[in-house]
Amino acid sequence: MLELQHVSFEAEGHPIIRDVSLVLNEKFIALTGPNGGGKSTLARLIAGIYKPTSGRVILDGEDITGLNVTEHADRGISFAFQQPVRFKGLTVEDLISIAGGKKMSTADVCSYLSRVGLCARDYVNRELNESLSGGELKRIEIAMVLARGTKLSVFDEPEAGIDLWSFGNLIGVFESLRASAGGSILIISHQERILSAAERIVVISEGRVSADGPREEILPGLLTARTCPAISGGQN
Repeated sequence: MLELQHVSFEAEGHPIIRDVSLVLNEKFIALTGPNGGGKSTLARLIAGIYKPTSGRVILDGEDITGLNVTEHADRGISFAFQQPVRFKGLTVEDLISIAGGKKMSTADVCSYLSRVGLCARDYVNRELNESLSGGELKRIEIAMVLARGTKLSVFDEPEAGIDLWSFGNLIGVFESLRASAGGSILIISHQERILSAAERIVVISEGRVSADGPREEILPGLLTARTCPAISGGQN
């Protein structure tokens, strides 16, 4: 369970996150809100990429506020960026073994690739270079998260930069993860299909929590809002 206690964050004197308190323990949580509202910043605070200006981050009872990103990862928090990194010279099998923290058999690597909808025999020996599409890289990154077996997996707008066909398949992957994942998944997204798959939706606006609750309570209001700011495109 992750708990944020009165977390605030400033950059160059400007408040970005303002006194956010949340307890996150559901299996699939969506974080959404208008552009510039602070979603990505909050995710980076959770992952340890940024440190709060004030407040505390608690994971399973341990205060991890002052720990760096590597220590957050060691405690069981994974963070997937909008644009996955390409590691030239490494194969998919190498990368998933590194993510799992041990040398994995080809069969083990193939099992993770299969879970994210990739035909394992076509990818296990592929090099992580420009020959892979954005959608393929996103799935491989998810396979890495699965191999790590983390307590909390954070995905920052996983739909960014991929085509509609890949996006449709990505949704299927996340819906499958919701049913099978051992830990929690937190996805930052504007996309209705991702929000519709979540158990809980947290809306961040102007650095504060403006709405929070079960999907069936929060999503209708987002969809019927005149401008639908929470599900428009863009970054923050």
